[in-house]
Amino acid sequence: MLWAQFDALELGSGWSEEDITKPQILIEDVYGDSHPGSVHLNQLTDQVKWGVLERGGYGAKYHITDICDGCAQGHDGMNAVLASREAICDMVEVHASAVPWDGIVMSSSCDKSIPAHLKAAARMDIPTIFLPGGSMRPGPDMTTSLVAGDISLRQKRKDAITQEEIRAYKITGCPSVGACTFLGTASTMQCMAEALGMALPGSALVPATMRDIMEYARLAGRKIMELAAKEITPSQIMTLEAFKNAIVIHSAIGGSTNATIHLPSIAREAGLKLPMEWFDEINHKIPHLCNINPSGKHLTESFWFAGGVPMVQWMLKEYLNLDVVTVTGRTLGENLEMIERDGFFERNLGYLHNYGLEREDVIFPPEKVKENGSVAILKGNIAPEGSVIKYSACAKEMRSHRGTARVYDSEEEAHDDVVAGKMNPGDIIVIRYEGPRGSGMPEMLMTTEAIVCDKNLNGTVSLVTDGRFSGATRGAAIGHVSPEAARGGPLAYVRTGDIIQYDVEKRQLNVVGINGTDMSPEEIEAVFEERKKEGYKKTSGRKGMYRRYTEHALSAMEGAGY
Repeated sequence: MLWAQFDALELGSGWSEEDITKPQILIEDVYGDSHPGSVHLNQLTDQVKWGVLERGGYGAKYHITDICDGCAQGHDGMNAVLASREAICDMVEVHASAVPWDGIVMSSSCDKSIPAHLKAAARMDIPTIFLPGGSMRPGPDMTTSLVAGDISLRQKRKDAITQEEIRAYKITGCPSVGACTFLGTASTMQCMAEALGMALPGSALVPATMRDIMEYARLAGRKIMELAAKEITPSQIMTLEAFKNAIVIHSAIGGSTNATIHLPSIAREAGLKLPMEWFDEINHKIPHLCNINPSGKHLTESFWFAGGVPMVQWMLKEYLNLDVVTVTGRTLGENLEMIERDGFFERNLGYLHNYGLEREDVIFPPEKVKENGSVAILKGNIAPEGSVIKYSACAKEMRSHRGTARVYDSEEEAHDDVVAGKMNPGDIIVIRYEGPRGSGMPEMLMTTEAIVCDKNLNGTVSLVTDGRFSGATRGAAIGHVSPEAARGGPLAYVRTGDIIQYDVEKRQLNVVGINGTDMSPEEIEAVFEERKKEGYKKTSGRKGMYRRYTEHALSAMEGAGY
């Protein structure tokens, strides 16, 4: 009645006259030739469309291709990666706002597109289901694409690798579509979507080449019609109780530190404040159940075969709010009872047996767990707002360390010195001006992998930065230092030769000495005040989306969004 051209435009796009009278579903994905996590999503969303049709609706497919952190390693492209989360979220908002949709199904696999989709879902508050893009197949000898760390380091050192080794890795490093098969940020955020109740039970980390993922896609199309009819929206699902549940699961699986950026940013879109202290409080008491690379041994498809997120939820029911609503229209507790009755927990164990594994090899029973949590929030005179370490991927002897600072104003400079053998065992590398406003908050995977793949540095050298890390990062890596150097945070006033000390158990990160000499906290504060007179590094000459992001991004402790 408002504007007849709208119907004409849909008819001109292949809709029938009957279709335009049906509930209309936006099917949003990040399909494209950009990387293995996205190249197969059009096949999944085809199945979503069939599911919508089966239940009397009509679906329209929209695409916003995402980018890959792996493709952005080692060059300035990495600076745009976190900003892409905001760009994708904004474009979904555009798509979802221009037409009065009855519901949305969003599908992605990876680091920034999953939180972008969840942010958009919270922002729009239209009935929505998130469909994960699943897990890549394992590489040779149960390896992951992160063999690249060792390959890359040896490539840069004379006579350390052959061309045959390099070629063999390139051919086998990413053997299929899906998210990389370690518990990096991509896999973590698939799990977080399910733990929040926004993805169907059991759908996170399905092997991307198995029939099961197509089944979940078809079911998502059917289920969105139910959510639309019942008017169940993300604000009813992504409550503070649901976010607490997600942090519990994050603690138990040993998830990526990037979730400490993404979950608060998603919550903010929902009008909620997610205190960073919750990560610390919850990690203190939740058993670290999962033996998944990089904190553990096994790969993400094995985690799904062992029962995946639902099995972890089943084991940790006493720590979870089971009354939260999910995209099934039922509560978490009801979902777990139904999935148990359906035989999900036992049905896939035979796939584990193909690898000679049992469930408890991958997901430890709570009574056999010796350590709680996986992530800690450290504070101190160089991180008054906080910083993050994934201690589950750090050797116990490096969870408390004192060393001499080696300060760099960019990751590239630090990485080059690691490769050139200029670091000393025991050093603490400081990389600053790499926070959200400094350079867009790139990840430091190339440098952390260079450290752990160097036998002279591995297990002795730590890294402290206002940038972030890959979910695959191993070793003593402390990131998200806030406030960041580009906002005049204390990290800007640390100098090479200062003494830094951190302690995971005590949750502390401090400069304890100046120019190699121990000093009292009051003396160090006075030195910092004197150094402030020199100012801190300012940026200029940026443009477009990158400029908008780096000029307006919030602290990493607040999610690093706009």
